[in-house]
Amino acid sequence: MYTYKTEILKVSSKWFSDKANEADTAELDELLNKRAEEGWELVTYDYMATSLQVRGAFVITFRKAVD
Repeated sequence: MYTYKTEILKVSSKWFSDKANEADTAELDELLNKRAEEGWELVTYDYMATSLQVRGAFVITFRKAVD
């Protein structure tokens, strides 16, 4: 059995230009590594765009085995 944790990671990229920047990927790596150290495993992620396509966010779900 697992317990699940979902987080929202806002990004600074202007997605209408279809470009991500190094700061965004570094922030994502930091979150993934931090959760891995805590014993969480990445399950899925999805990008949520805003209505103006100016700034969006990732919805990231992790899981951890329940003892």
